[in-house]
Amino acid sequence: MIIRSKAPLRIGLAGGGSDVSPYSDLYGGAILNATINQYAYASLEPKPGNKIIFQSIDKGTALEYESTKELPVNHELQLHAGIYNRIVKTFTNKPLSFKLITHVDAPPGSGLGSSSTLVTAILGAFCEWLKLPLGEYDIARLAYDIERTDLKQTGGKQDQYAATFGGVNYMEFYADDKVIVNPLRIKSSVLNELAYSTVLFFTGASRTSGNIIDMQQKSVREKQTLQVEAMHKIKEQAILMKEALLKEELDSLGPILDFGWQNKKQMANGITNPYIDSIYKAAINAGATGGKVSGAGGGGFMFFYCPGNSRHSVIDALGQFNGEIKNYNFCKTGLTSWTVNH
Repeated sequence: MIIRSKAPLRIGLAGGGSDVSPYSDLYGGAILNATINQYAYASLEPKPGNKIIFQSIDKGTALEYESTKELPVNHELQLHAGIYNRIVKTFTNKPLSFKLITHVDAPPGSGLGSSSTLVTAILGAFCEWLKLPLGEYDIARLAYDIERTDLKQTGGKQDQYAATFGGVNYMEFYADDKVIVNPLRIKSSVLNELAYSTVLFFTGASRTSGNIIDMQQKSVREKQTLQVEAMHKIKEQAILMKEALLKEELDSLGPILDFGWQNKKQMANGITNPYIDSIYKAAINAGATGGKVSGAGGGGFMFFYCPGNSRHSVIDALGQFNGEIKNYNFCKTGLTSWTVNH
């Protein structure tokens, strides 16, 4: 028997950063994101023999342990071990024996939520195997708790919920880690046009988001006016983006993206750099009307809105940079798991 699961990566369209505490606790956060047909995968095979084997295809890393109730987490596959530890602590209260193989369609640090999506996919496999009675909100919250509380990794809240629910969602974030997911009913024709009119470009540089997010959190705690006002504008951007999508006013998305990008750059040092600025300028000069860095910033993927047929000239212009165009479509399905009987 093999248990498999997959969870979709996401593009943050607007509001990114307002889901991070303490901003969301003090002011409330709002984000608009959409999942795409790029995934994190987990394959879990129960095994006899009291062994635990983790294998990450992406990292080319495999670790093996004797079955025990708690594994060390000071290694490259700490997400795998951290999830296992929480599953045993909260649900089974006894060691498990299995092999877990994972891979992700985007590299870590890409800005598409790959780490949190991987956590969600692994949790989905355990839920399928152990028949855990967890709903979508439960799984997303558990994924968040494992990353932020158990493993003490810095970050926001949107990725776990996007990966679990799937589709286009307007999300609200409040104090005490309260999250409300509002699915948007967007026609397939509108999503097809949005995918055709956008370009997703990998800059060739992954980044560690933790340092940037640490600076954002510090700005809020110290009530630094410029940075906090920028975050208010970013939250406003999510509302504007939601209305434009629901009204099918797609050509207004470019200016809304640019409005958000100009404010996001004010939130912390390191969100942009000369290389990112030159990519952004080249895309705008080629016909894009707005764009952003996906995720916390500093590298990873960039995303541009290209009205009409300007995507072709934008793609040509980006060819001068050491990066890669990523073709994608939006997907409406979130975390999925299934069992294969051999």
